[in-house]
Amino acid sequence: EVTVVLGGPEVSHETGEQEIVRLADYVVTGWGDITFPKLCGDILHGPKPIMKVHAGVQPPMAEIALPYSLYSDEDIAHRTIYVEASRGCPFKCEFCLSSLDKTAWPFGIDTFLAEMEGLYQRGARLFKFVDRTFNLNVKTSQRIMQFFLDKIAAHPDDPVYAHFELVPDHLPDALKTTIAQFPAGALQFEIGIQSFNPDVQALVSRRQDNAKAADNIRWLMAHSHAHLHVDLIAGLPGEDVESFARGFDQLVALGPHEIQFGILKRLRGTPIIRHTAPYKMVYEPYPPYTVLATDRIDFATMQRLVRFARYWDLVANSGRFAHTVKVLLGDSPFANFMAFSDWMYTQLDATHRIALDRLARLVQAWLQLRGMPAHDAAALVASDYAGSAHKPADKSTQAKPAAAPERQARHLAA
Repeated sequence: EVTVVLGGPEVSHETGEQEIVRLADYVVTGWGDITFPKLCGDILHGPKPIMKVHAGVQPPMAEIALPYSLYSDEDIAHRTIYVEASRGCPFKCEFCLSSLDKTAWPFGIDTFLAEMEGLYQRGARLFKFVDRTFNLNVKTSQRIMQFFLDKIAAHPDDPVYAHFELVPDHLPDALKTTIAQFPAGALQFEIGIQSFNPDVQALVSRRQDNAKAADNIRWLMAHSHAHLHVDLIAGLPGEDVESFARGFDQLVALGPHEIQFGILKRLRGTPIIRHTAPYKMVYEPYPPYTVLATDRIDFATMQRLVRFARYWDLVANSGRFAHTVKVLLGDSPFANFMAFSDWMYTQLDATHRIALDRLARLVQAWLQLRGMPAHDAAALVASDYAGSAHKPADKSTQAKPAAAPERQARHLAA
């Protein structure tokens, strides 16, 4: 006999409306650290719980046993290790589940760093922090970063890679000084901009100093070796294509290594649902509940944006066409890439399973279609596709080895 217990964000909200919940024996909503093991004990040893839905109890952070010893040697040898120095988020962005948190709760920094030391000694070198607001407490951020800097300094030929999510408008000088010490290939930042439109930001309760955020991205590109992924979301309530295009062009001008172009999702439990009727938001009925249309963006245009996002990832974010993309975008990045995206779809009728050779030929054909001489277009694409931007970085040309993933290595090589 199998007893099915569900947990996680999808079933923690709108629980009574879900067929999967009806089929399960029990559901744990919210935090599972205490409630799930207690429920398992009651199921196994009695008394058998009567209630089906159990609200997760949030324990003091000091009482949570950190699970990092459970990573296997194979995990450490072959995978990026996910870690968390804190949980929660003090911000209230309505499209994000973290908006339901009251604040951010840190783990004890000494205990956490001792766990990181244990992982490092076992051979872990690829660390991804899942904290929503890593740089909220600057002193804690500095201590964590200094942990990695000390490892790099002590073992320069044994590189370490760390990935953090940053609040874009909070980068004081003390943190900048620490960030600037990291070598190439050791540091990656995920930075959420989502929208540069102040009216849209206000609608979704997103507090962001756009000027400060832009200055910080500019500083990171100019004065650090950090690899930057910066996020934008299309389909937010109140934002039309023209507004999104302006934000996209503004972000391209800041020069981050990758722009993560996402389409809005209506995650269960998020306050974004309050805009459904006023802004005629239509979502897919199945996970991940992607927006299909709004009062500002019709279905056909939203599908064009979906294709844009996919082709952008293949051509721009991949790092395989680093030099070509600059020419392709010209002085109107969004408009020019949208035209390219529309044309690509007429040629392929697909956005996935595109062979790299074919993709390169299509990029070259588009450049020629836009007036570039065939020889020049071929040479430009070849400078990427057959050159250093297409291949992993040549170790013989690097002063130090890098632990960076292959995609970041292509950007470094370009």
